[in-house]
Amino acid sequence: MPPVRRQRPEIADIRIGRVAAACRTQACDKTMKKGDMMAINYPGMLDLRDDGRRFAWTDREAMLYAVGIGMGQDPTDPADLAYVFEQPTPLVVPTFAAVISWGAGIKADQLGVDYTRMLHGEEDIVFHRPIPAHGTVTADSGVIAAYDKGEGKGALIVRETVLRDTADGAPLATIHRTAFARADGGFGGPSGPATPPHAMPDRAPDRVLAFETRPEQALLYRLSGDRNPLHADPAVAARAGFARPILHGLCTYGITCRAVLAVAGNDPALIRRHAVRFSSPVLPGETIEVRLWRDDNVVSFEADVPARGVTVIKNGRSELG
Repeated sequence: MPPVRRQRPEIADIRIGRVAAACRTQACDKTMKKGDMMAINYPGMLDLRDDGRRFAWTDREAMLYAVGIGMGQDPTDPADLAYVFEQPTPLVVPTFAAVISWGAGIKADQLGVDYTRMLHGEEDIVFHRPIPAHGTVTADSGVIAAYDKGEGKGALIVRETVLRDTADGAPLATIHRTAFARADGGFGGPSGPATPPHAMPDRAPDRVLAFETRPEQALLYRLSGDRNPLHADPAVAARAGFARPILHGLCTYGITCRAVLAVAGNDPALIRRHAVRFSSPVLPGETIEVRLWRDDNVVSFEADVPARGVTVIKNGRSELG
């Protein structure tokens, strides 16, 4: 295990705990039916748990993840090579934490939502210490909040997974994953969090970095855990309304972390939090342009696909320490 540079205060854990407590007091337990489908059970879903799941990895998985988010396209680039070559020990992209425990957590069918209309809305990971090239963790997961946007307007469901190092029980990373359940508004919960999305600075970006994705990028990335056929099967993609399989949102998330690494001296230990809102999918083979602003220890960012004139990541915030 690499040495810990500085212990991160558990501010995020306290904040999330307060959110969950507020959710429990703002609505009664309410179960509804939409046709033959059981709808959201609130606040009962806040009691759902998936604890004690054990996961292990080696530098092979860490390097595969780095290749999956596009590192190593120039095999002579020493910055990228540090993450995809094992000599002496590879650096690890912090957002590798998003796939370490793939398969853990509360599933859509447990939430009582129409999973066919559920989208990945936000990803927010707090890194309590650097992610090692080899490790074993236990994953403890639950639902910490649900927000009712109204009948016909959908719902937001926030799930949390805490990864703890089995060596000492200390937290390695805390993952907050927000789903937008488009068909499940009107369940009687609170309308939304009081905190607005992270605002971008009102000035030109300090840096703009371009990242080319490979045509087979989604096929590489899915080897890190997410085998959703939407990202591999043209027929499934067509039924979902796409001309071809789309890139995983979490792959785009990892690419934006690469951009932050570029402004953080390529030191993954400096990144203490990485949070985004997903706004549009990327097609493998497209170029992603990341706009970055740095203000002290906060790096704000958004990502676009210039060829289509769309923003794919909004309200990005990384915290350095």
